[in-house]
This record gives sequence, structure tokens and C-alpha cells, in this order.
Amino acid sequence: MKRYVILLVVCVSVFCLIFSIKDRLSNDEPIGKSSQESTSLDDDILLFEPQTSIQDITLPTQDVTTTDTTTTTTTEDVQQTSSTDYIPLNFDTQKAMWFAFMDYNTILLDKSEDEFRQSIEQRFENAKDLGINTVYVHVRSHGDSYYISDIFPKGKYYNSDFDPLQIMVEVAHEKGLSIHAWINPMRCMDTQLMENLSSDYILKDWCDKYSGTYINEYNGYWYLNPYYEEVRQLICDGVAEIVNNYQVDGINIDDYFYPTTDEDFDSPCFADSNQSDLLQFRRDNVSKMVQEIYSTIKSINPSVEFGISPQGNVDKNYNEQCADVYLWTSTEGYCDYIAPQIYYGFDNSTCPYIDTLNQWIDMNKDSSVKLIIGVGTYKIGLEDVWAGSGSNEWIEDTNIVGCQIDYAFNSSEVDGIAIYSYSSTFEPTGDTSVIDKVNQEREYIKESIAKH
Repeated sequence: MKRYVILLVVCVSVFCLIFSIKDRLSNDEPIGKSSQESTSLDDDILLFEPQTSIQDITLPTQDVTTTDTTTTTTTEDVQQTSSTDYIPLNFDTQKAMWFAFMDYNTILLDKSEDEFRQSIEQRFENAKDLGINTVYVHVRSHGDSYYISDIFPKGKYYNSDFDPLQIMVEVAHEKGLSIHAWINPMRCMDTQLMENLSSDYILKDWCDKYSGTYINEYNGYWYLNPYYEEVRQLICDGVAEIVNNYQVDGINIDDYFYPTTDEDFDSPCFADSNQSDLLQFRRDNVSKMVQEIYSTIKSINPSVEFGISPQGNVDKNYNEQCADVYLWTSTEGYCDYIAPQIYYGFDNSTCPYIDTLNQWIDMNKDSSVKLIIGVGTYKIGLEDVWAGSGSNEWIEDTNIVGCQIDYAFNSSEVDGIAIYSYSSTFEPTGDTSVIDKVNQEREYIKESIAKH
């Protein structure tokens, strides 16, 4: 008898459950995951950092159409990843443009969030129309930040509460552009800005306590000294802050390494090192910094690229700024790409463009490091006072930069080009003849980029 009672209870329970499900199916929303459904910690996706919501991020909703092979990211992919798991958008053939911090004086300082966003949308659209697929945006020029930072003070052209870098990342990805955060790791602010800096910042504290060691003054500016582990750690912490908190596709550093060959600049640490060759001592310091930046990036997101943009003159890199470009291009673990700034005309007496280009190509042969050739539009229509017999080339000749792009891409060793800068390409200043010449040359540049 007891057995039958138990069986009856089970049958009644099953009947009630079926009735309940039927009732829900007839009255509720269709069964399935809602776009507004909250994500639990047990879900197999990662959440964004607290300061970034999914609604704030917009990335390409379709694959980027290009002749290049790219790592493509869709909006759906990004909504399932944090910055550390983000799949970067980078191109096998990089066609880049530098966006320098000086531009923030007109598009960021005293501007609203909407005004800044509109300016960036227009600038990135202009670059894209030119054929650019990668933007290098300046986020640290002088030991400062053009993003929300816990480590560095705001840059002098950043006095608002919104986050410029977050906006630039969103706009770049909406347009299918790769975005690399550009920093100057060693150069800091001038003496007046440092004097007025709050003691809450470590740079100010070091300036007060460790001037001449951790941080040194030269020619009105302060520079971090990469000999010290604490300094390299600060630089790497600043890089980690960007890669952790923003979905950048790369980090780029340029050519502000040692500002002088004067042996007094860092004499205390050189004496402490017990080394005899000052230039090699400095090269080793810079290379340690570079290697640790690379390792920091890769430890967070191995697919985020790290690039270095040294000056075009190889000898000056090696013997003046102590940038060991020979080591960085020949050895894994320092950078993913190198983008020398070959801002020389064809007739430059010291560094003619073709000879300098070939020097970098030869140096980079059989290397896993990608070679991106930097060309400059800022000399168009102007005298090049350091070019010797070629000083009037940029005034007299036409289509110099377009031809330089063609020469670069004619080599199978070259993986891309980078143009300095947006403002000199799209917002030239000076007399009418200069402006007209730049506008004409811009069309040549567009044609050259389109061919490759």
C-alpha cells in the first residue's frame, strides 16, 4: 500500500511540473538568452574593466575588407572579452599615420566630450580615406597622460573629465582602423611644469628626492634614467595600465631616448656600474627598458604589438641616442615592428632617402621584426636647412612622399609605411604656396598608398 501512495505522489508532481512549463511557454517571452540578460561569474565570458561598459564599446560589425591579411575582430567578439583577452586588429601591411599631442591644443583643450569625439571621427575618417589602416595616437608625450591614469598626471592639453583614449579606441575600431598608443617612455615635462606638479605623483617625488639619479634634467626638460630598476618598472607600469584598461592594438615608442652625449648627464650611475664604455652602458640601459616593455605587453596580451620608431640616421641612433637598432632588429624579444623615421629627401647630402632606406632594409633582412618605413609630410614646400645641397628639394620638386612610399613598397623586405603627421598632411600652415603644394601632394600620396 505504501508503495502505491509514493507512486501516486510522484505522478501528481510530474503533472504539475508539465502544466507549469506549458503555462510559461504560453505567457512569457520566447525562451532564449536576452540581449539584456546579466552575466554571472559562472558564464564562460569575461567582463570589462569597471570603468568600461559593453554599451560604451563599438567595434567593426563586419570583417575589414582589404587586400591585407588581418586579425579581424567583430563587435560580438569584443563583447565577450576584456582588454586582456581582446583580439587585436592588426594588418600584415601596415599603412599608419602619427597623431601628435600638439593637436590636442585645438581639439581637446577646453572641449566637450562631443566636440572631441567629432574631431576624432573627422580626423580618422580623413586618414582612412587617404588609405591609412593604422593610427598612432599620442597618449604620453612628457611623463603625462592623455587618458585616465593613476600613475601619471594629465597632459597640459587635457583638462576635461572624459577619457580621450577610450573615445579614440572606440572611433578607430568603428572605422575598422588599428590603433596603437604612442608613448615617450623617458622624456618628461619641462622644469616649470615639474615645479608646479603635485607631490602626489611619483615623478615629482623623484624630482625632489632623486634628482641626478632616477630622473635627470637636461636643456629645460626632465628625463627618466632607465639604468635603475625602479624607473624601468614605472615605465612598464604605465604601459601595463594602457594595455590592461584599453583595447589598443599596439604600443609605439619613438626616438626620445638619451638626449645628450654629455657624460655628466648620468655620471653617478655610470660610476656605480663599474663599466668602462659609457655609450655601451647607455645602450644596455635602453635595451633593458625596451625588452621589459615588450615582456610587459606580452604578459598581458601576447597579440598586442610593440613597435619602436627610432630616428632614420642609424649612426646617430647607435652613437648619440644609444638606441641599439642593430640588436632590436636582429633579436627576438625586443619589438614586433620597427618604424625608422626616414624624413629625408632624395637629395639630402647626409642621409639621402634611397641609401638610408636600403640601409634599414639590409639591417632587417632575415628578421622576424616587421619593417615599417616612416615618411614625413611636414617638410613639403619648405626649405630643409639640414639637407645640404638638397635644401630646396621640398620646394622645387613634387610628389616626393608619394615616390618614397613607392620605393619602400618596391622592396619585399618592407612591411608597411607610416606618415608623420596628420596635421602636416591635412592641416598645413604657412603661405598659400605651401598649403597648395601640400594639398596637391596629398593626392599623390593617396594614389601611392592605393597601389600597394
